[in-house]
Amino acid sequence: MAFQRRIFSGIQPTGNLHLGNYLGAVRNWVALQNDFECIFCMVDMHAITASLIDPDELRRSTRELACAMIASGIDPKKNILFNQSQNPDHATLAWVFNCVARMGWMNRMTQFKEKAGKDRENVSLGLFAYPALMAADILVYKATHVPVGEDQKQHIELTRDIAQKFNFDYQKEVFPLTEPQIFGTATRVMSLRDGTKKMSKSDASDQSRINLTDTADAIADKIKRAKTDPNPLPDSKEGLEGRPEAQNLLGIYAALSNKTMDQAIAECAGKGFAEFKKMLTEVAVSVLGPITAEMRRLMDDPGYVDGILRDGGERARALSAPVITEVYDTIGFLRP
Repeated sequence: MAFQRRIFSGIQPTGNLHLGNYLGAVRNWVALQNDFECIFCMVDMHAITASLIDPDELRRSTRELACAMIASGIDPKKNILFNQSQNPDHATLAWVFNCVARMGWMNRMTQFKEKAGKDRENVSLGLFAYPALMAADILVYKATHVPVGEDQKQHIELTRDIAQKFNFDYQKEVFPLTEPQIFGTATRVMSLRDGTKKMSKSDASDQSRINLTDTADAIADKIKRAKTDPNPLPDSKEGLEGRPEAQNLLGIYAALSNKTMDQAIAECAGKGFAEFKKMLTEVAVSVLGPITAEMRRLMDDPGYVDGILRDGGERARALSAPVITEVYDTIGFLRP
């Protein structure tokens, strides 16, 4: 069966949207919207799997994320933009997938092991079943492609396993085998304080990340304070081995400048970090400044943002409702 080319991608509205989210996800989504039918989602149901969030904070973070996506160039008229909880079909299909997925599959998920740590007995069932809901997010729209970072590839593989097992069990090709789309430069942006750790919303130090809400002065200060080493920048990729902070900052510069890593290295070879950081600050402020300004304008009009998300939720459910009907009929559930 030929499935329509359709993108689904989601991001958790847990605040502190940062440069890593922008370069690793949002900017790529903007590039995709002219070539695919795109569904972009604030996955607020995923946001409560690890811990409870203050309700007002969750609402604020959801709106802030929507504003960031629109400010970055995602067109909510051309694409579907909504928050996950507006469409209960995600949860409906997730339960079906909980019954399709095997415990062994879930136990192998590395992100669960990382998030649960040594306290596995006390984490929520939602965190353990998170990948089944993620599969439902994708397959409730029969999405054929999902743009992801390297660290999310395992979830797409599980989504394919679930789709394949459902199709095999019922001898009917209901779901596509979704393909991951992984993009090039700086898809994995690291902490400004430790080049071996991913830039993260949850890092206790705000100096570890550049937030999309940061002012130009804050961006300059964070780049100035970013961890480096005493050596000048190298003239080859080989010269970056064992220098994670240099590699990270050059990768960020390359991505923000729309250059390849080789081009960035050639441009910056031999420069000291003081000079290079001024170059990086200039390009970071020029790219992120307009996004931040538009985000703030949109955040001052929550009614407008809520209207966009409400419209997106209705359009999303119009796409997912026939899929749920097909799933019900395939399984044998009676329906109205």
